[in-house]
Amino acid sequence: MESGRGNHGSSRHGSIMYDSIVSDHQPLRVLVYSDDRDVRASVLAALGSRPHPDLPPVEYVEVATEPVVMQRLDDRRPGHAIDLVILDGEAVPAGGIGIARQVKDEIFQAPPVLVLTGRPQDAWLATWSRADAVVSHPIQPLRLAETVIGMLRGVLAAG
Repeated sequence: MESGRGNHGSSRHGSIMYDSIVSDHQPLRVLVYSDDRDVRASVLAALGSRPHPDLPPVEYVEVATEPVVMQRLDDRRPGHAIDLVILDGEAVPAGGIGIARQVKDEIFQAPPVLVLTGRPQDAWLATWSRADAVVSHPIQPLRLAETVIGMLRGVLAAG
Protein backbone atom coordinates (compact mmCIF):
# COMPACT_ATOMS: atom_id res chain seq x y z
CA MET A 1 0.00 0.00 0.00
CA GLU A 2 1.27 3.47 -0.85
CA SER A 3 2.43 5.61 2.01
CA GLY A 4 -0.22 7.96 3.28
CA ARG A 5 -3.19 6.41 1.47
CA GLY A 6 -5.64 4.31 3.44
CA ASN A 7 -3.07 2.99 5.87
CA HIS A 8 -3.92 4.40 9.28
CA GLY A 9 -0.76 2.91 10.72
CA SER A 10 1.52 4.84 8.37
CA SER A 11 3.63 7.70 9.56
CA ARG A 12 2.25 11.22 9.47
CA HIS A 13 5.26 12.23 7.39
CA GLY A 14 4.22 9.86 4.55
CA SER A 15 0.74 11.35 4.47
CA ILE A 16 2.06 14.91 4.41
CA MET A 17 4.36 14.07 1.49
CA TYR A 18 1.54 12.47 -0.51
CA ASP A 19 -0.87 15.32 0.30
CA SER A 20 1.69 17.90 -0.82
CA ILE A 21 2.19 16.11 -4.14
CA VAL A 22 -1.55 16.16 -4.79
CA SER A 23 -2.04 19.74 -3.61
CA ASP A 24 0.90 20.95 -5.72
CA HIS A 25 -0.52 19.35 -8.88
CA GLN A 26 -2.32 21.59 -11.36
CA PRO A 27 -6.07 21.00 -11.56
CA LEU A 28 -7.07 18.15 -13.83
CA ARG A 29 -9.05 19.25 -16.90
CA VAL A 30 -12.04 17.14 -17.87
CA LEU A 31 -13.91 17.77 -21.12
CA VAL A 32 -17.64 16.92 -20.88
CA TYR A 33 -19.46 16.68 -24.22
CA SER A 34 -23.23 16.49 -24.69
CA ASP A 35 -25.69 18.46 -26.74
CA ASP A 36 -27.99 18.22 -23.69
CA ARG A 37 -27.23 20.79 -20.98
CA ASP A 38 -28.95 18.54 -18.39
CA VAL A 39 -26.60 15.63 -19.13
CA ARG A 40 -23.57 17.90 -18.72
CA ALA A 41 -25.01 19.24 -15.45
CA SER A 42 -25.63 15.68 -14.19
CA VAL A 43 -22.01 14.72 -14.88
CA LEU A 44 -20.66 17.79 -13.09
CA ALA A 45 -23.02 17.28 -10.14
CA ALA A 46 -22.03 13.61 -9.84
CA LEU A 47 -18.31 14.38 -9.82
CA GLY A 48 -18.05 17.76 -8.10
CA SER A 49 -14.95 19.92 -8.05
CA ARG A 50 -12.86 17.25 -6.33
CA PRO A 51 -14.15 13.71 -6.94
CA HIS A 52 -11.81 12.22 -4.32
CA PRO A 53 -9.57 13.71 -1.60
CA ASP A 54 -6.46 12.04 -3.01
CA LEU A 55 -6.95 13.76 -6.37
CA PRO A 56 -6.25 17.36 -7.34
CA PRO A 57 -9.24 19.60 -8.05
CA VAL A 58 -10.98 19.20 -11.39
CA GLU A 59 -11.75 21.92 -13.93
CA TYR A 60 -14.51 21.14 -16.40
CA VAL A 61 -14.66 22.18 -20.02
CA GLU A 62 -18.28 21.85 -21.16
CA VAL A 63 -18.78 21.34 -24.88
CA ALA A 64 -22.00 20.98 -26.90
CA THR A 65 -20.68 20.33 -30.45
CA GLU A 66 -18.27 17.87 -32.07
CA PRO A 67 -16.09 20.50 -33.81
CA VAL A 68 -15.40 22.18 -30.46
CA VAL A 69 -14.49 18.80 -28.90
CA MET A 70 -11.80 18.31 -31.54
CA GLN A 71 -10.65 21.94 -31.27
CA ARG A 72 -10.22 21.64 -27.49
CA LEU A 73 -8.35 18.35 -27.80
CA ASP A 74 -6.00 19.81 -30.42
CA ASP A 75 -5.09 22.70 -28.09
CA ARG A 76 -1.80 21.68 -26.44
CA ARG A 77 -0.89 25.05 -24.92
CA PRO A 78 0.18 24.87 -21.27
CA GLY A 79 -2.86 24.92 -19.03
CA HIS A 80 -5.20 23.98 -21.89
CA ALA A 81 -4.51 20.25 -22.28
CA ILE A 82 -7.40 17.93 -21.49
CA ASP A 83 -6.69 15.06 -19.06
CA LEU A 84 -9.94 13.09 -19.49
CA VAL A 85 -12.82 13.15 -21.97
CA ILE A 86 -16.43 12.25 -21.11
CA LEU A 87 -18.64 11.88 -24.19
CA ASP A 88 -22.42 11.42 -24.31
CA GLY A 89 -23.10 8.53 -26.65
CA GLU A 90 -26.68 9.76 -27.07
CA ALA A 91 -25.75 13.27 -28.25
CA VAL A 92 -27.04 14.42 -31.63
CA PRO A 93 -26.15 15.00 -34.36
CA ALA A 94 -22.68 13.67 -33.46
CA GLY A 95 -22.83 10.87 -30.91
CA GLY A 96 -20.08 10.34 -28.39
CA ILE A 97 -19.33 6.83 -29.62
CA GLY A 98 -18.33 8.08 -33.07
CA ILE A 99 -16.43 11.00 -31.58
CA ALA A 100 -14.53 8.61 -29.28
CA ARG A 101 -13.34 6.65 -32.30
CA GLN A 102 -12.38 9.87 -34.08
CA VAL A 103 -10.44 11.08 -31.01
CA LYS A 104 -8.52 7.80 -30.80
CA ASP A 105 -7.77 7.88 -34.55
CA GLU A 106 -6.87 11.55 -34.93
CA ILE A 107 -5.47 12.92 -31.66
CA PHE A 108 -1.83 12.07 -30.96
CA GLN A 109 -1.55 10.72 -27.40
CA ALA A 110 -5.28 11.14 -26.86
CA PRO A 111 -6.44 11.43 -23.26
CA PRO A 112 -8.53 8.61 -21.80
CA VAL A 113 -12.14 8.60 -23.01
CA LEU A 114 -15.28 7.60 -21.11
CA VAL A 115 -18.49 7.15 -23.11
CA LEU A 116 -21.96 7.45 -21.61
CA THR A 117 -24.12 4.93 -23.48
CA GLY A 118 -27.90 4.84 -23.77
CA ARG A 119 -28.18 1.45 -22.10
CA PRO A 120 -25.88 -1.26 -20.72
CA GLN A 121 -26.38 -3.38 -23.87
CA ASP A 122 -24.62 -0.66 -25.89
CA ALA A 123 -21.25 -1.33 -24.23
CA TRP A 124 -20.10 -3.26 -27.31
CA LEU A 125 -20.38 -0.05 -29.35
CA ALA A 126 -18.07 1.69 -26.94
CA THR A 127 -15.61 -1.18 -27.43
CA TRP A 128 -15.71 -0.48 -31.18
CA SER A 129 -15.02 3.19 -30.42
CA ARG A 130 -11.92 2.24 -28.37
CA ALA A 131 -13.28 4.15 -25.36
CA ASP A 132 -11.32 3.45 -22.19
CA ALA A 133 -14.46 3.13 -20.06
CA VAL A 134 -18.24 3.00 -20.39
CA VAL A 135 -21.05 4.09 -18.07
CA SER A 136 -24.68 3.81 -19.13
CA HIS A 137 -27.55 6.26 -18.81
CA PRO A 138 -29.27 7.10 -16.58
CA ILE A 139 -26.23 8.50 -14.82
CA GLN A 140 -25.66 6.85 -11.48
CA PRO A 141 -23.47 9.31 -9.54
CA LEU A 142 -21.52 6.70 -7.54
CA ARG A 143 -20.79 4.50 -10.54
CA LEU A 144 -19.72 7.49 -12.63
CA ALA A 145 -17.54 8.85 -9.81
CA GLU A 146 -15.84 5.48 -9.21
CA THR A 147 -15.05 5.12 -12.90
CA VAL A 148 -13.76 8.68 -13.28
CA ILE A 149 -11.68 8.48 -10.09
CA GLY A 150 -9.95 5.36 -11.41
CA MET A 151 -9.29 7.01 -14.75
CA LEU A 152 -7.90 10.18 -13.18
CA ARG A 153 -5.62 8.14 -10.92
CA GLY A 154 -4.31 6.50 -14.09
CA VAL A 155 -3.68 9.92 -15.63
CA LEU A 156 -1.67 11.00 -12.56
CA ALA A 157 0.28 7.73 -12.47
CA ALA A 158 1.20 8.10 -16.16
CA GLY A 159 2.63 11.52 -15.32
